[in-house]
Amino acid sequence: MIFGSPDIEAQIFIAGDLTTSAKAKKWQDKAMEAYSFKEFEKAKNLSMKALSYDSAYILPYMMLGDIYTSEEKYAESIRMYSTIIRFKPEVHPDPYYFLGRAQYMDHRYAASIPNFKKFLFFRDIDPFRAMNAANLLASASFRAHAMANPVPFNPENIGQGINTPFDEYVNAISTDERLLFFTRKTPLNLDKGLYEENIFMSDNIEDAWQIAVEFDARLNAVGNLGAFTVSPDGMYIFFTACHLPQGYGSCDLYYMQRQGNIWTSPENLGPIINTPTWESQPSFSSDGKTLYFASRRPGGFGSSDIWKSELLPDGQWGEPYNLGEKINTLHAEMAPMIHQDGKSLYYSSTGHVGMGGFDLFFAHIDSTGFFGEPVNMGYPINTEADEVNIIVSASGSEAYISSDQYGGYGKFDIYRFDLPVETRPEKVTYMHGKVYDVENGKPLLARFELIDLEDGHVVIESYSDVVNGDFLVCLPVDHQYALNVSSEWYLFYSENFNLTGEYSAAEPLHKDIPLKKISVGESVVLENIFYETDKFELKEESKIELQKLISYLNQYPSLKIEISGHTDNVGTEDYNLELSGKRAASVFQYLVDEGISPGRLESKGYGFSLAVASNDTEEGRAKNRRTEFKVVDY
Repeated sequence: MIFGSPDIEAQIFIAGDLTTSAKAKKWQDKAMEAYSFKEFEKAKNLSMKALSYDSAYILPYMMLGDIYTSEEKYAESIRMYSTIIRFKPEVHPDPYYFLGRAQYMDHRYAASIPNFKKFLFFRDIDPFRAMNAANLLASASFRAHAMANPVPFNPENIGQGINTPFDEYVNAISTDERLLFFTRKTPLNLDKGLYEENIFMSDNIEDAWQIAVEFDARLNAVGNLGAFTVSPDGMYIFFTACHLPQGYGSCDLYYMQRQGNIWTSPENLGPIINTPTWESQPSFSSDGKTLYFASRRPGGFGSSDIWKSELLPDGQWGEPYNLGEKINTLHAEMAPMIHQDGKSLYYSSTGHVGMGGFDLFFAHIDSTGFFGEPVNMGYPINTEADEVNIIVSASGSEAYISSDQYGGYGKFDIYRFDLPVETRPEKVTYMHGKVYDVENGKPLLARFELIDLEDGHVVIESYSDVVNGDFLVCLPVDHQYALNVSSEWYLFYSENFNLTGEYSAAEPLHKDIPLKKISVGESVVLENIFYETDKFELKEESKIELQKLISYLNQYPSLKIEISGHTDNVGTEDYNLELSGKRAASVFQYLVDEGISPGRLESKGYGFSLAVASNDTEEGRAKNRRTEFKVVDY
């Protein structure tokens, strides 16, 4: 309240604005006394009486404005402060501050802006009030602009198969957009305020969400849990459980792994991730190794921050590190959702300028590898209520939120809406299929590695299902990728492809991967070895594949191989024989330079004598231009 500051009357006096009416002062003194005893109605009446003797007396207006503001009668308080400024525009900065604040609280954001600016223009103003005015000015400016320029927003309730009279909170949607996971909060004892939260899932059949079922009875038997997420490849789930005996803090992160159609028992992620404080709201990146989560652990910027940790080569979690002051603030950041593009982060914050409470923001990883400045998702996606979390589909065109603002079937319901274009992530697609033994068709557990050939960055690390060999990987479009698939005691699989098409849940990119057991005479085409036309020097991007081959040879130290060069039939036989031999020799020399014993290597050029396709088409000639390795001893 205004008169909580004991020097306000002295400040007015210094400004030369005391009344010349003894009666006005007498009644205002009585008003001040009533105010000090919190007799606000009496204080209002006495102040009005004082004004009847001196209508230009500032103190009664200040007091009335203060009381009306405390009663949330903003139109009246605005009238009081405006009257002061009309009578004495230069008497004191505070009327501008309180007028701007009342207008702000009455949602008159545009009107409040010039008053905050005027207040800040005065010299020697209270530092705390100046800081608050600057924050309110920034917020008012944002809100006025956002409300004058709303983003498209058409929330659609996703139906009674999922939403009930209770609370539903959206948690995750599968990469193929066919499964939705959410938390349902149901009452146990309303008198005692007791609830339970359980994880449910629903199938999308012919564009309609079916009646939801419990995800896993064992999981729901764990206790109070939620903040559930699914890895983009569908192989892991991560969730939050609180106050469990095996926990490290108030709330910890746990995981389960899928094996065929069965999920393993829940396991705590351990003391590197979990602390004696609070960890929650996990999100796992499509690269297969990065976990984002919210935490109140020491070392953050505010009450809760967003952190991330990466899996190390030995399968342990690396020490988490804070996403930094661009993302995190002195206040609360929560509910991170890293999109399948691996670059777009969506989250909620009370610290960045927004519409009020928790707002939703997004940020993209820039060319430096760090997140750029976060962007508010705009009004009316964000409102003066709390918008706590958002889930964006793999396609990037749709999003899901939980809200109690749009009617619905009960309290918080789940809604779908078209994501505004400017807030969408990079386009992605997904590839799925099966890894199997080429001889007997047996499904195989295999490791996937997809590398962006432009920068050598490992985009995805993943595994096929140990039971059925199924895999699903999600990756951005319009990039050229090197794909390596490996399984123990098998030759690795190599391929490269330029992903330019768009694949949806209805038409994903399907690719089955056959693997050959290691045996003498078997060969592998090294699809990611590149040369300039009619040259034998290795191009820089070939090193990605060559390093993979080096790792493979180190894994199997008794393996001896022949590097084989092959060409198409353009040019003479002698020319192609020489070119293929030099290309094979280039690979041989690179491996030796990197520490592979030359006694384990042979190189030979075959020209176009061992064609694998017709040389009558460009596609066929491209297949014939290849570098292979062949097992000669094992």
